[in-house]
Parts: sequence; structure tokens; C-alpha cells
Amino acid sequence: MNQELYYMFVKLARVWIPDAEEVWKSAALTKNYEDGDGSLQLALEDGTNLEHKLDPKTKNLPYLRNPDILVGENDLTALSYLHEPAVLHNLKVRFIDSKLIYTYCGIVLVAINPYESLPIYGSDIINAYSGQNMGDMDPHIFAVAEEAYKQMARDERNQSIIVSGESGAGKTVSAKYAMRYFATVSGTTSEANVEQKVLASNPIMEAIGNAKTTRNDNSSRFGKYIEIGFDPRYRIIGANMRTYLLEKSRVVFQADEERNYHIFYQLCASAHLPELKDLRLGSANDFLYTRQGRSPVIEGVDDTKELSTTRHAFTLLGVNESYQMGLFQVLAAILHLGNVEVKDRDSDSSVIPPNNSHLTAFCELVGVSYQDMSHWLCHRKLRTATETYIKTVPRLQAVNSRDALAKHVYAKLFSWIVEHVNKALVTNIKQRSFIGVLDIYGFETFEINSFEQFCINYANEKLQQQFNMHVFKLEQEEYMREEIPWTLIDFYDNQPCINLIEAKMGVLDLLDEECKMPKGSDESWAQKLYNTHLKTCSLFQKPRLSNRAFIIQHFADKVEYQCEGFLEKNKDTVNEEQINVLKASKFPLLVELFQDGEKAVSPTGQPQGAGGRTRLSVKPDKGRTSSREHKKTVGCQFRNSLQMLMDTLNATTPHYVRCIKPNDFKLAFSFDPMRAVQQLRACGVLETIRISAAGFPSRWTYQEFYSRYRVLMKQKDVLQDKRLTCRNVLEFLVQDQDKYQFGKTKIFFRAGQVAYLEKLRSDKLRVACVRIQKTIRCWLARKKFLRQRRSAITIQRFTRGFQARCLAKFMRRTSAATTIQKYQRMCVARRRYRQKQAAALAMQTILRAYMARQKYRALLRESKAVVIQKHARGLLARRRFKRCLRAIVYLQCCLRRMRARWELKKLKIEARSVEHFKKLNIGMENKIMQLQRRIDEQNNNHRATVDKLATLEAGHAADSERMRVEVTRLRGVEEDARNNANRANSLQGELERLKKELATTQKEKKTIEDWATKYRDEMEKMVSELKSQNGLLKSEKDDLNRMIQEQRQQMTEQMARAIAEETQQLETDLNEERSRYQNLLTEHLRLEEKHDDLKEEMALSSNTSRPGHRRTDSTHSSNESEYTYNSEYAEADEGSRVSEDSGRGMDTNLTLKLQKRLGELEQDKQQLRDELENKEELFQRARARDDVEHKKARGAELEYESLKRQELESENKKLKHNLAEMRQSLLGNQATGAGAPGSPAYKVLLDQLNSSSEELDVRKEEVLILRSQLVSQKEATHHKETMTEPTHHVVDVSKLKDTDEIKQAYVGLKDTNRLLESQLQAQRRSYDNETEGLRSELQNVKEENNRQQQLLAQNLQLPPEARIEASLQHEITRLTNENLEILTDNQDPTASREARVTILRRMVDLMEQLEKQDKTIRKLKKQLKVYSKRIGEMGVGQTEGQTSPGQMVDEPVRAVSIPRREKDFQGMLEYKRQDELKLVKNLILELKPRGVAVNLIPGLPAYILFMCLRHADYVNDDEKVRTLLASTINCIKKILKKRGDDFETVSFWLANTCRFLHCLKQYSGDEVFMKHNSARQNEHCLSNFDLAEYRQVISDLAIQIYQQLIKCMENILQAMIVSGMLEHETIQGVSGVKPTGLRKRTSSIADEGMYTLESILRQLGAFHSTMCQHGTDPELIKQVVKQQFYIIGAVTLNNLLLRKDMCSWSKGMQIRYNVSQLEEWLRDKNLMACGAKETLEPLIQAAQLLQVKKKTDEDAEAICSMCHALTTAQIVKVLNLYTPVNEFEERVSVSFIRTIQTRLRGRCESPQLLMDTKVIYPVTFPFNPSALALETIQIPSSLNLGFLVRV
Repeated sequence: MNQELYYMFVKLARVWIPDAEEVWKSAALTKNYEDGDGSLQLALEDGTNLEHKLDPKTKNLPYLRNPDILVGENDLTALSYLHEPAVLHNLKVRFIDSKLIYTYCGIVLVAINPYESLPIYGSDIINAYSGQNMGDMDPHIFAVAEEAYKQMARDERNQSIIVSGESGAGKTVSAKYAMRYFATVSGTTSEANVEQKVLASNPIMEAIGNAKTTRNDNSSRFGKYIEIGFDPRYRIIGANMRTYLLEKSRVVFQADEERNYHIFYQLCASAHLPELKDLRLGSANDFLYTRQGRSPVIEGVDDTKELSTTRHAFTLLGVNESYQMGLFQVLAAILHLGNVEVKDRDSDSSVIPPNNSHLTAFCELVGVSYQDMSHWLCHRKLRTATETYIKTVPRLQAVNSRDALAKHVYAKLFSWIVEHVNKALVTNIKQRSFIGVLDIYGFETFEINSFEQFCINYANEKLQQQFNMHVFKLEQEEYMREEIPWTLIDFYDNQPCINLIEAKMGVLDLLDEECKMPKGSDESWAQKLYNTHLKTCSLFQKPRLSNRAFIIQHFADKVEYQCEGFLEKNKDTVNEEQINVLKASKFPLLVELFQDGEKAVSPTGQPQGAGGRTRLSVKPDKGRTSSREHKKTVGCQFRNSLQMLMDTLNATTPHYVRCIKPNDFKLAFSFDPMRAVQQLRACGVLETIRISAAGFPSRWTYQEFYSRYRVLMKQKDVLQDKRLTCRNVLEFLVQDQDKYQFGKTKIFFRAGQVAYLEKLRSDKLRVACVRIQKTIRCWLARKKFLRQRRSAITIQRFTRGFQARCLAKFMRRTSAATTIQKYQRMCVARRRYRQKQAAALAMQTILRAYMARQKYRALLRESKAVVIQKHARGLLARRRFKRCLRAIVYLQCCLRRMRARWELKKLKIEARSVEHFKKLNIGMENKIMQLQRRIDEQNNNHRATVDKLATLEAGHAADSERMRVEVTRLRGVEEDARNNANRANSLQGELERLKKELATTQKEKKTIEDWATKYRDEMEKMVSELKSQNGLLKSEKDDLNRMIQEQRQQMTEQMARAIAEETQQLETDLNEERSRYQNLLTEHLRLEEKHDDLKEEMALSSNTSRPGHRRTDSTHSSNESEYTYNSEYAEADEGSRVSEDSGRGMDTNLTLKLQKRLGELEQDKQQLRDELENKEELFQRARARDDVEHKKARGAELEYESLKRQELESENKKLKHNLAEMRQSLLGNQATGAGAPGSPAYKVLLDQLNSSSEELDVRKEEVLILRSQLVSQKEATHHKETMTEPTHHVVDVSKLKDTDEIKQAYVGLKDTNRLLESQLQAQRRSYDNETEGLRSELQNVKEENNRQQQLLAQNLQLPPEARIEASLQHEITRLTNENLEILTDNQDPTASREARVTILRRMVDLMEQLEKQDKTIRKLKKQLKVYSKRIGEMGVGQTEGQTSPGQMVDEPVRAVSIPRREKDFQGMLEYKRQDELKLVKNLILELKPRGVAVNLIPGLPAYILFMCLRHADYVNDDEKVRTLLASTINCIKKILKKRGDDFETVSFWLANTCRFLHCLKQYSGDEVFMKHNSARQNEHCLSNFDLAEYRQVISDLAIQIYQQLIKCMENILQAMIVSGMLEHETIQGVSGVKPTGLRKRTSSIADEGMYTLESILRQLGAFHSTMCQHGTDPELIKQVVKQQFYIIGAVTLNNLLLRKDMCSWSKGMQIRYNVSQLEEWLRDKNLMACGAKETLEPLIQAAQLLQVKKKTDEDAEAICSMCHALTTAQIVKVLNLYTPVNEFEERVSVSFIRTIQTRLRGRCESPQLLMDTKVIYPVTFPFNPSALALETIQIPSSLNLGFLVRV
């Protein structure tokens, strides 16, 4: 024993000692152990002292107990001491205290059945484990499944998950959850949803293969291995199932408290269904095969509902209704077959009674002959070499034959179902890899073990061998990878046991040999076993008291097998003639079941389904099938199948799940240590521990070791090289170098060394704590002493002075008080004496008088008592005499009556004896007659004597009666006398009473008179008082009126508050509806993407030559977007048509389903949109209610406004008429040439133009006023119709408490509003159109006048020649414009043609005239040049004056063109229709966001698109508008689909889409948006089209982009959150690192590639800066940041709830610090008001929960009030997971957790444990107008948009 081990056995060290009940019991040493001691002095946990004797030979010390901080670890290999009690205790603590059912044990996942439904298998848990490393999360079946899935994808190697355990341990459930995980995380590529089919196979197999046993309500009675196939993209494409060793005997026999297979009870429970009436089923107790266990019902299970689930699963797997009814028909036939009664005919034959109802039902259900089946059930056919015999069988054999047939039919049915399940799961896609899930029975041992248990234990021996080899291999690979020396580890090898079973001359070989013998029996086989193995194999034993059993020493335990039935079960024989009868059935399904009888079958008789890979089965090739192979025994088949299974497992990477059954009573969270340790030994967990403990079980990286044990190092020992530092420290701390090894990346420790280091670390920390406490306490004590000393001196000084003053004052007061007391006491004493004297005299007088009266009364009472006693005694004596007399007479009567009865009885006896004697002595009749005659004579004499006596008695009676009457009369006289005397006395008393009443009445009368007088006085007084009170009541009335007014005001305020609350509720409802609508958009987008993927795959599968996504033409797309608000439906329809044309041989079922689903989603979307509009309308209406009174006041102005409008209309008509006259006059003047300046016509024209311009300005103002009044009129009319009294309406709405009433009122208001709005809008449109027409006409006239005025001015300044040329040029231009207008307005082609000819002729004439004028001008110019040469200086000046007009003719044309266009730019861009694709390609598809965001203005693409849209609106081209919008939407969706994972791209297009949406609103012409614009911007509003519907489409697109942005951002942050928020130590040295075992977690020490909190903050800053550069709206940025922080908080909290190692006090401090850093980032960005901080509240409260005290009831109350943002499940989970990192921390007690649960029981909340990280808050896009003028935007050449023309 090494020194470290001796050092550990000191006083208070805790150890484990064996215990009979608890297996292991904890104890503590009370005395240090010294080498050589023979015993240990221990103290148990209950305080009992115990002396533990050591084995004198081995001197083995008991197992040491691990430190408390290691108890409850996720991985058992992380324990410092690896042994059985440590493993058992760790599992118990996790299971009972922490309610954790999963624990790692190296490579094994130990799962304990909780017998309770736990909320740890939802989709949120699956998402939490998806993509995580196996050691980073708490143990879970999902972690094992994720590890298998990840290794399959990473290593490209097939995987296997081996689930084993006892019946009832939860194997089937674990396998089911593993398959559910694969189906969820991988998805499927096929149209048939293979993952759903894989999951749907579970209820089918449970129905036909599971049954209730004494240990489990849903025990799998067969083994199965499911291979889940994956394609190259690692998505599920199919599956294949293999089954092993179905327990067929359960069909015909069940033990007590057990059931048959579930499907039988499901059918019996559903027998009332119409479709099952023909099966003739009833209750389960009506059938032999379902009532033997006497437990037909499972508590909490509805068999009817389970049958519905089974049928749904059949339907999902493609088994149609007819086949399902056929299966149920066969199952019902089996039940009827079990009720067939066989009777004995004689000792060697049996018979079935004719017309047996159950046999008839069986034959009708399976379609066979009644005679044939009844015949062959009681007969068998024997074949010899030459002849065939038919032999009867006794009843027992006939019953066995019947049961064998039932078992065989059920096995065939089971095989058929498995085969069809495999067919449904098969796929044509090539399989790349697979993951196998093995759900197989665990090691079994019962009181009676038969052939099934033998095969099960044989399979477990093979699996245990494979497990041991795999564990040893992993250990060896770890040592070799770390390059440390290792020696061969000795582990248990069960190969001898396997050889005993399967080797030559083994148990199975001898069993097969005995089955071949003609007269083989179980007894002879047992003798062969004894003779062969009893002396040669130590693992084989013979029971002492039995010759028909044997014992095998398995790896788990010894098992005794009973030989009875081994041969029969191994042969599995069925009467061949019965099979032939079934094969001749008219029932197609039954014939199909027996068609593959010639094929080889699996151990249960079922063929294996096809799959994407070669299946491992026992089925040989058809070409090599022989008759010998048909006769393979069950044991041979099972051995072959098991070997193939082992080959499959050896070819894959195995993952192990060991299920443990905690107790045998199915109690929730109850742990039986004895049962648990038996299973731990049987399933190999302890063997894993032993192998690990034999090597180096504890493994630390150098960084973890340095961080944990740096406290044991001195400052001088710390070097730059941490590896060298660790080496030096270990060599100093642990002297024995065999206790550790240094690897390449880890340090390996022997068992117990980590505990030794932990003890050293704890001691060092304790010494340091003591030193720190000592110093601090000394400083605090000295500081306190000095403060107390100064205080004491001061107090003493003041106290002594105060005491001296008090003493002097006391002495003076004492002297004065003494004098006062002397005189006062004298006075009091004298007064008290006199009072006592007077009282004594009075008392003496009263007492003496009282005593005299009492004495007199006593004497009087004595005299009267003597008289009363005299009379009473006389009365009593008389009464006693009379009573004695009556008693004596009565006694005499009784005595006489008794004697008479005796005489009568004697006479009767004598009479009966004579008659009896007469019967006996018939011959003595004569004597009897003589005697009779004598008796008669005596009777006559007696009668005469009696008559005499009667006469005497009658006389005596008459005398007596006479005397009695006389006595009675005398008594009556006496009674009358007595009554008269009493009556006289009573009358005298009544008279006295009446006298007294008379006196009393007189007194009362007087009293009443007095009272009446007094009452009259009081009433007069009361009247006066009432008069005074009346005045007071009047004043009170005034006060009450004032109070009523105040209350009315308060009610008004309350009503206003109620309206505000209602408005807030409407806003909440609006947000909820918006969230639903946006979620529906997300689902719609997902379905669209899935539809596109399916179209691509369908195109690839059909070998089409058009790869990628197909677009529709713009016209079709625009039409679709017009009616469905989404042009993607056009692509979906086009894709569906392509698939129909090219999908030859393809299944279009999924496409139809998707189209149907898309239609439903579109309807839901429309409904949600309508509801959203209704909610918004209701919200607006509620807000408008506050302004009702103000708007109603304007109703009086409407009449005036209508009159004003009519007046304006008349004025506009008059103005139009004047303009027409003016135009005609201008044309006439031009023709005559009278338009020269200064002329009367010219002046009149100028006056008219000036007046027109002034009138135009006035009319503009009036039109604007009119439009505002129209809006007000619409609102006033709307409120006049909907509510005549606004105040009452508000009250009525507030009174509508019922939801239906509110809805009805809302619908009515909505209909009324719609009607009024439609009328007002129609009227408004007519007014607007007329006003716009007048405005445009006035504008045209004004422009025409301006042009005419400018022309006249120019012409007047020109010389005559130039004037003529200019007038001609202007005339040509004017005529061209007029003709174009005429051509536009003219609809007749002939007239248009004639007009065109006329125009051309006129233009030719004008051109000829113009050429002539040019020639004249040139001629005159030449003449001027000639004159200039002749004339001197004067001629030069004239030449200059004559040439200047010629230059002015051309200058206006050159000078006006460009500057005027710059000045009149309208902010529009024109493009040709064929350039539309080029526009969206250059502006959307090929645009690089980085360059645009940096170099150009934000939102430039949105501005350009809107300017193009404005031009299309300006030219009134609706087709161009639709195609441009549809192309824009489609291209944005396309670029997002292509680059949707690029945050910069998504952010860029989110900003531009929002800007485009804002532009559509800003320039829509709606006043609510126009009020934010400038006057120039209002001129740019759209004039021809209302794009409100397209604004909704753009808004939906923006929502989709926002959700894509959130997903992209989440994908980036997901990898950083856990590492930065939880694992990284932002505050270095606070968190300690604990040993983590084989499953290494991500290190909490900052490595180079690890994300930190700074990484998260940098990424958040990058997100924020990118969105700001792209010009994203500030409100939208706030919503994005809020979503970011919600993701951070939710992911962090979810991982905290799933990681036990993170729930500690120090980690809570780290989290709170990290949260404070996030809040600081919000302050820096001015985003504190965006609501992001509130999303972190659950995480903050969880961190606080880790740090607060958790002991007392006050702490529980504080926790309940503090953690309001956490659910009860989350609070309890954190408390259960709380784990101390250091021994100074304490665990949370179970009682405290129960107190928390009790206090939180009343909460109404969701039971969900994890937060939903996929939640996206509803986004809104507040209107954000742009101040940028469209006419100032310049298009850079880098965008390649040169084809756009500025208008």
C-alpha cells in the first residue's frame, strides 16, 4: 500500500462498507489508521459507532469515498475513486436528488427508467443538442444520437447504437427517441417522408410484438435491429428492420398479471366499431388466449385509441384498408381458435363437438373447410417408406396441436408485417451510410428459465464480449495516441462461456443432435449434457435435486435452466396437414402468408425487407435452396443470425446505452440499490469501470491541470512553459511516478490520485483561508476595540457628570418628600380609621338582624316538617300495604296458572303416549276399548262434579260482583267529595289571582298615562330637533351634490383610463396578429423554398437539360403578383407544368399536396391579412373616438362648404369659357399680324393674362382648401352615421363585456363605415378629377400664354426678317403639337389618315416658305457685305447691327436646350421595355453591396427603382408598372436565395426594400404621408396608379428579408454565444475546473480559437455598423438588436439548463458580468430604450438564482419573488443542477426544492423547460420619409445604367 493511500485513511475520512440491505453504507473514520491495525474504528451516518474488521490475509482496506464536489458528476469516469459503491452512489444522487436519469460511464450512457413522463424530449431539446459535442451538454440519449450522426458524416463510417437492459428498463423508449432524433435533425429527400414512416413503424411493432409482463407494461418480446439509411447529404432515405426470437409461446399462454400481445386487446376493445362487427369479437375475458393472465387492462392505456394509432401507422406505411382488415381478420381467427374445445373420445382419441361456434367462426374468417380443420385438429398423418397412416391423437396432443397452429399463424403474420414495413421503408436512392439501432433484450433470469431465456442470455454473452473488446480497444488507442507506456489490462473474457454454448459438442450442438433422434427427449439431452460438460467445464453445473436442469455461469450471474420444452421449442413443429388446409384457403391474405414457406426465414420466421444496402440475414440465395435448409432448428437459425449481427456491429462504430430498472414496483423516482447493482454488474458498466480503473482513469489537459492546481505551486515554480510547470509540480507532490504519466496533450492519473490532489488543494485553500481570516479578524477586532475605548471614555465622562447632578437633585427632592409624606400619611390614616369604624358598626347591625331572622325561620321550618312527615308516613304505610296485597294476589294467580299448565301438559303427554302405544300395539284394541269405556265413565263423573263446581263458582262470582259494584260506588262518592273540595280551593285561588290582576292592570293604566304624557313631551322635543336636523340635511345634500359632481368627474377620468386600456389591449392584439401573420409568411417562404428544391430534384431525376430555377415571363409574373400579391406562384405553377410534362414515372402526389398546402396557406394568409386590417381599423376607430366631439362641432360648416364648392365650380366654368375665347382671339391675331407690342389687342391680352394668373393663384388656394374640407366632411359624415351621440357610444362600447357582442358591434360598424367610405371616396374622386382637370387646363393655358408672351417679346426685338423666320418656326412647332394631340384624340383611322396628309401638306408649304425666306436673308447678307466694303467706319457699325439678329436666331435654340432641362427635371428615369431585364440585372442581381454602401448614398437602388416607377406612372403605363414591380420582387427574392447567408447582402436589401416601401408611401398622394414632404416632393407624387396593394406585397417581402436577416445573424452568433457567455472566463480565476472524465468538455480556459465575450461584442458592433452604413431605419435597427439580445439570452439560458457543470456560484458571477458588458454596449450605441435589456431578464434571474442563499423559507420566498421571468420548471431545474465547484459551497437540499415547488404551484405558466430560440418578434416598419429630393440624385457610371434617361 502506497503512502498516499495511508495518508487518506485519517480521522474523519469517509469510506464505504458492505451492507446487506443498502449494498454499501457510508461511514467515517473516528481514528487514524496505522499500518498493521487489524480493524478500523468507524462512525456511521446515523451516529452509530462500528468496528470494521480487516481481512487478516489480504488486509484490504474499504473503498474510499469521493469528495462531495465530485458527487453527482455527469461522467462516472470523472470520479477520483472508481469502484462499485462510488458508481452506485453517484447514480443514486443524480437520480433521486437531481432527477437526472442519464449518466455517462466512459463510452456508455446509463439510462435509469424514471417511470414518469419527463419534458426532456421535445423539439426544443433536440435543437439544443443538435450540432453539439457529446461532452458539452448534460448526458442524454440525444447526445449519443448526435455523436453517432456526427461520426457517420465525419468519418464516413457506419454507426450502431446498442440499447440493452432488463425488461422494463426502458430500452424500447430509448431506441424510439434515438430514431426520432435522426428523423428530426436529418430530414428527408424523398416525397414520401421516410422519417415519418420510420417513426410510424414503432406503434405497429409495439402492437404486434410488445406485451405486458410482471416487470413492464410495454415489454418488447422480440429483438430488433433497425438500419436507418442516409444519402450522400446525410438525409434519411430509408430504413430496414431485422427481428430476433419472437416469443411465440405468449400467444397461447400468459402467466398471472401478464397479457398477450397488445394487438389482441386493442381489437377486443374496438369490437363495437362497425367495420369490426364481422370479426365476432367481444371482451378480452371471453377468449382463452387473452384471459389467462387475469389482467386484461393496463392502467392509463386506452386500447381503443391505441388501435386507432396502429391503423394510422399502417396507412402511413402504405398498408391499405383492405389489408388492414385482413390482418385483423387473421388475428380474430387466432382468438377464436383458442376457444375451440377438444373433448376426450377415449384414452387415445379426441373429438371436437359438431357445430362448435368458435371453430365455425375460425373457418369462416380464414376461409377453410370446417370438416377438414376439425378432422386434422384431432388426427395426424404418419408416413413410412411405403404407406401413410392417419392416427387419432389424445386430447392433450390435440390441444397442443391447436396451440402450435395458433403460434405458427401468428409468427407468419408477424413476418408478413415486418416484410411490408421494410418494403414501405425501402428507397431507390443509393444509400451512402447507415446508423443501426439495436433494441435487444437484456440478461434475464427467472424462477423458471427455459429455451427463450437461454437464447437471450447467449445473445447477451456475445454482446458483452464485443463490448469488452471495444472498451479495451479504445483504452489502448488513447494510450497510443498520447504515446505513454501501457501494459495489457486484465479484463474478464467470457469466451469459455460462449464456447460452452456454441462450440462443437456445445449445448446448442447437443440440442440439435437430440432433435434429430427419433425418440429424443429432454431427459436424454440433459444426460448428454451431464456426461459431456459436467467434469470438463467449470462453467457448467448440475443442480443437486434435479436431473432435468443444468446451470451455466454467465458473465452476470449463475442461471439454472429447466430442460423441459427445449426440444419442442427448438424443433418448432406444426402439423403439416393443418398447414395444407390453411394453404387451400379462399382468403387471399392467408394464402399470401404461407406462400413463402419454401423460402428461408429469420429466427422468427420472417423474411427480411430490401434496402439500399446488402442486408445481413439468414436468407440464402434461391438457387442454392435445399430441403435440408428448410429444417434448420430455431437454435441454429438464431446462432447464425446472431453471428451476422455481430459481424454488422463489428463493421460499425458502436455506441452503448445501458438501461437500468430502478425498482420492481414501477414507482416514480424510487431507487432500489440491490436491484440497481445487479443490473450494473449484468450490463457491463462495472466492468467498464474496472477496466478504466486498472489503467489511468483520470485525464487532464495541461491547461486544465495548471488552472485547477496552480494554488499548489509557488511563484518561483511557475514557468512560461505550462507543461514543464505541471511536470515539476507533479514530481514534487506525488513521489511515486507510477501514479501518473505525461502524454502529448494530457496528464494521466491512477485511481485515487485526483482525490489526493484535491485534498492537498483543499488543505492549501483552508490554510490560506484561515490565515486571511486570522489577519482580518485581528484588524477588525483591534479597530473595534479602539473605537469602543474612545466611546467608553466619552460615555463615562458625560455619565459621571449626569450622575452627580442627579444625586444632588435627588437629595433635595428626598428631604421635601419626607415632610410632605409625614402630614399626608397622618391625614390618610385618620380618614381610613373613621371609615372602618362606621363600616364595622353598620356591618354588626345588619349581621345580628340577619342571624335572628335565620333562627326564627329554622324553628318555623322544623315545626312544619314534623306535621308533613306525620301525614307522609301514614300515606306511605297505606300504599305499601295495598301494594303487598296486590302482589300476594298476583303471586297466587301465577302459581295457580302454573300448576294448571303443568296438569294440562301432563294430560297432553299421556294422550300422545296412548296414541303412540296404540300404533305400536295394534293387538291390544280390546283392552284399550275397555279402558276407554272406564275413562268415559270417569269423565262423566268428573263432568258432573265440574258442573256442580261451576254452579257454586257462578253464585260466588255473582256475590263478589255485587260487592265490587258497591265498593266502586262508594269510591266514586269519595272521589266526588274530594274533587269538590279541590274545586273549591281552586276557585278561591282563582279569585285571589283575579284580584291581583285587577290591581296590576290599574297600575299599568296609570303607568301608560304617565308614559303618554312623557311621550307627548318627547315628540314635541323631537320635532324641534328634526327641524334643526333638516337644515343640516340640506347642507349635507349640497355636499353630496358636490361629491356627486366630483365622482362624475372621477368616472369620466376612469372612463378615459378604460379607453386607454382598451386601446393598449387593441395594440397588444394587433402585435399578436402581426406575429401570426409574419410566422405564416415564414412558413410560406419555407414551403416555397422546399417547392423550388423539389422542382430542381425532379428536374435532375427526369434528366432535363434545364438546370436551376426557371423564371416566368414578366407579363405572367406581373399578373400573378397583381392577384396573389406574390409572383412566386407563377413560378410554382410553371414548375408544376414542367413536372407534369417531364415527370414520366414520377409520383406527383407530393406536388399536389404542396400545391394544396400552398393554397391553404394563402387562404390563411389572406384571412390573417383581413384580420390585421380589421384590427388596425378597430385601433384607428378607438383612437378616433377621443376626437368625436371636436369633429362633430364642424358639422355646421358643411352647408357653407358645399355652397362654396358650387360657387367654385361655376367660377371654374366661367374661367374655362374666358380661356377658350382668349385662345381664339390669339389665333386670329396671329393670322392677321395684329399682335405687335403696343397694339390694343396686345394690351388686352396682357391684361387678361395677368388677371388669369391672379385668378389662377386664388383658385389654387381655394382648391387646396376644398380638398382639406372634403376630407373633414368625410370624417364628419362617417361619425354622424356611425354614432349620433359620441359620449353614449363610448359608454356602450365599454359596457360590451361579452366578446360576441363586441364582435357584432364591430361588424356592424365596419359595414356602415365601408358603405360611407365608398360613397365619400366616389364623390371625392369625382371632385378630385374635375379639380385636377381644371388645374391642368389652367396650367396649360398659363404655359401657352407665357410662351406666346415670350414669343411676342422676342419677335418685337428681332428685325423683320428674323421675326418672320421665328414666327414660322414657332408656328411649325405649335401645329405639330396640336396635330399630335388631334391624332391622340382621334379614334377614326380614315380621319386620322386625312388629318395626317393635311398636316404634311401644310408643313411642306411652311418649309418652302422658310427656304424662300432663307434665300432672301442670304441675298440680303451678301448685299450688306458689299455695302460694308464701300462704306467706311459707319458701314462697319451697321454691319454689326445687321448681323446680330442673325446670331440671335440660333442662340435661343442652343441656349435653351440643356439649362431648361436641368431646371425642369422631374425626378423620373425613363427606360425602354426591353431594357427592364438589364435594369434589374445591373441594379439587383449583379450589384455589390459593399461598394454601394461605402461610396454612394444609402438606399440608391431603391431611389432609382422608384424613379423608374414614377415615369411608368407618369406615362400611365400600367403594364410597365406591374412588370417592373414583379421583376424587382422576384430578383430580390432570387438574390436572397442565392446569397441568403451573407449578412451584408441581406442587410443591404432589407434597407433598400424598406426605403422603396417608404418611397411608395411618401409619394402615394395620401395626406397622412404628404404632410411630411416639401412642396417640391408633393409635386412628385404618383398621379395615375394607387399602389396600396403593392405596398402590402413589398411589406411582406421586407418581413421575409427581416426574418432571413435574423436567421443569418443567428447562424453567426450561435457558435459564439455558449463559448463567450458561459465557457470563457471573462473574470480570470473565479471559476474552478473540475475533472470531466472521458467525455471532455470544451475548456473554459481561453484558447486561441475560442470565442470570448469580446468576440460577441465585436460581432454585434459589426452588425450595427453594417446596418448603419446601409441606411437601415433606426427603429428597425432597434428591433434587430432586441432580437439579437433575445437570441443571446435564450441560447445561454438553454445551455445553462442543460449543463450541470455550469450551474455554480462562480458561473453566476461570470454571467452577470457578461450581461453588464452587453448593457454597456447598448449604452454606447444609445439603444437602451429598444427593449433589448428586458429580453435578458430570464438569464439575469437565473444568474442571481445561482448566487443567492438557498437554505431557509425566507430564501425560498425571496427566490419566488425574484424569479418572476423564469418558469417553475426552469427554477427547479437550476436548483437541481446546482453543483458546488469548491467544498466551501453547499448543495441545495431536496426539502428546499420541494418548498420552492409548493410555493410556485399556483403559477399559471407553460411547462416548457427551454426557451424557444426560434421565436422572432413581430417586426414593424414605421414610416420614415426621406428629405432627399429626387431631382438631385445622380446615377454613377459604375452601375452601368447608361440606358436610363432623366426626364
